[in-house]
Amino acid sequence: MPEWTGSIVFFGASDLDAVDAFYGTLLGLQLDRDQGVCRIYGVPGGGALGFCNHIPPVVGSKSPIITLLADDVDSVYTSLKENYDQELSPPIVNNRFGIYHLFVTDPHGYTVEIQKFLDKA
Repeated sequence: MPEWTGSIVFFGASDLDAVDAFYGTLLGLQLDRDQGVCRIYGVPGGGALGFCNHIPPVVGSKSPIITLLADDVDSVYTSLKENYDQELSPPIVNNRFGIYHLFVTDPHGYTVEIQKFLDKA
């Protein structure tokens, strides 16, 4: 078995500047690589998200969910509410999964979940 050194999940995007404004500026993810047609953002704690304009965005009735883990979901909600032009519902506790979370839609229609595990110390 190989020794894995990381992971990247790629998504289609038609507007990489909108991607950067949402994931880089608004959510504060670090741009690790700009490959011209793809931008890859590191996620603290592991993994990366890649967005490419040569891949069409795939959204519909059931979007993939990009989940970002945060210790302070409320501060992310406040920042989104103040800086992102989208109607948002406040974070809620989901007892079924033991999480505190909220959902937002990115500029390409992907569902982004901001989540905290409640059993995490």
